[in-house]
Amino acid sequence: MKRSRLLAAGLVLSGLLGLIDVVTLPFGDGEHPPFTVAVAGAVLGLITLVGVVLAWRGSRAGAVAVIVSRLLSGLTAVPAFFAGGVPAEAMAMAAAGVVLTLGCIALVAPALRPRG
Repeated sequence: MKRSRLLAAGLVLSGLLGLIDVVTLPFGDGEHPPFTVAVAGAVLGLITLVGVVLAWRGSRAGAVAVIVSRLLSGLTAVPAFFAGGVPAEAMAMAAAGVVLTLGCIALVAPALRPRG
């Protein structure tokens, strides 16, 4: 897998989002996001970080891990838009996270296309 500039940008952005997922775990109040969602996000963040390292070294499996973990991480933010009592700031952060996640996926996914 050849590392283009777009792939490198996607991996760096994915790595930053994964790191944010991991680092924010101890700073939650247990309610926004709920503790289980925060733990799931941290685990997905760790998977993203490992995937970024592997993909940076040329592994297609690493790129797949980044895409899948970012998709699942983005899905954990969706309930914020439907649950009652979620602060506006939390909803704004969730929306920004989903948009950035989709951008990451758009940058990393083309690297999985077979060359030929």
